[in-house]
Amino acid sequence: MNSIHRREFLKRAGALCLTATGVQSFQVYGQPDARIVLRFAVASDGHYGQNGTSFEDHFRDLVLHLNEFHRTLPLDLCVVNGDIIHDNPKFLLPAAQSIKNLVMPWMVTRGNHDMVTAEAWQEAWSMSLNTTRMISGTGIICCDTSDIKGAYLSPDLNWLQGALEGFKKLKNVFLFLHIPQKKWTANAIENPAFFELVKGYKNVRAIFHGHEHDQDGHKVQDSVPCFFDAHFGGNWGTAYKGFRVVEVLENNDFVTWIMNPLEKINQTTHS
Repeated sequence: MNSIHRREFLKRAGALCLTATGVQSFQVYGQPDARIVLRFAVASDGHYGQNGTSFEDHFRDLVLHLNEFHRTLPLDLCVVNGDIIHDNPKFLLPAAQSIKNLVMPWMVTRGNHDMVTAEAWQEAWSMSLNTTRMISGTGIICCDTSDIKGAYLSPDLNWLQGALEGFKKLKNVFLFLHIPQKKWTANAIENPAFFELVKGYKNVRAIFHGHEHDQDGHKVQDSVPCFFDAHFGGNWGTAYKGFRVVEVLENNDFVTWIMNPLEKINQTTHS
């Protein structure tokens, strides 16, 4: 990041710090006593290795922007939600090396362009294709929705049910899966069994998808918001390359917005 962009980022992030934390939080939330108990970011669709794109620059920029954001507003986690590489398995290790420059904890999911075996995934990330973590009393569930051929798949619902059962006593659970499971968008699938399962766990607060580079809003299914975060690489999608931020508040509301990557846009609040 050049010095001008860095100064501009810090100026804008500093403004966020004054309004999103501390005594002036009411300016954003309307609740002066609201406190942030968890903050995480979601980014997807970097497409490391895609011909005709500056993929190394896209990864470097994402890491720089997230690390700068973290220094001002600390992140408890970043999830890179699929399509980390573009088809060729040879790109997995260099892409992983770049992501590992993040200074906050991170997790990853496999997307349809991450055409690698479970063994290669484990070797690159020291993390299985389906994985969970608990952070600040919140359950994080990352699901696999593809295979080495790039198919659009349902997550393993038996595995997911076990993960949800393991977290059923928590207040909040967030799900991350690359492929949208309802035909809201051109490249999604229709999977009513997934939503039927999720509906049985009222502590699932939100679902996060990648895949659709031109989507940066959310849809709702059975009162559960399903979010998109556009893209940080690739050759199509929104005009900007950015990431999503989520803050869980002490009153159990959560607030989310997009960083595009230097400006805060599309903020919504969810109870």
